[in-house]
Amino acid sequence: MTAAKEPDEERSPLAGACVLVVLGGVVVAVAFAIDEAAGVLFVIVSGTAALWRSARRRVSDSSATPPPQKGRPSCRECAGHELVSVTPLEGQKGMLIYKTAPPDRPAHTHIHLAPGEVNTP
Repeated sequence: MTAAKEPDEERSPLAGACVLVVLGGVVVAVAFAIDEAAGVLFVIVSGTAALWRSARRRVSDSSATPPPQKGRPSCRECAGHELVSVTPLEGQKGMLIYKTAPPDRPAHTHIHLAPGEVNTP
């Protein structure tokens, strides 16, 4: 008699994470069993290495927001608005005040502050 093959089960990524946590716990337990100071030193060094690695990792560009259009700030509220004026902010150098008007509400003005430069002829 031959045993019927069971269908392949989907493996959960959580199962792999659990295995890694258990193995890491065993390594830490062995380090503490050897010597308490060695265990503390191992935890500090491995934590510092993990923090350093995560800080040095590059972020993919696929999740980055698109660059703003030239001459306009990027804001969800002012998308599709007509640009009314751009004036420099007197209190802070390099900041601009963008005033936009939505097409469906002509009496409303949206104000947006953003860094930038005013090109004067």
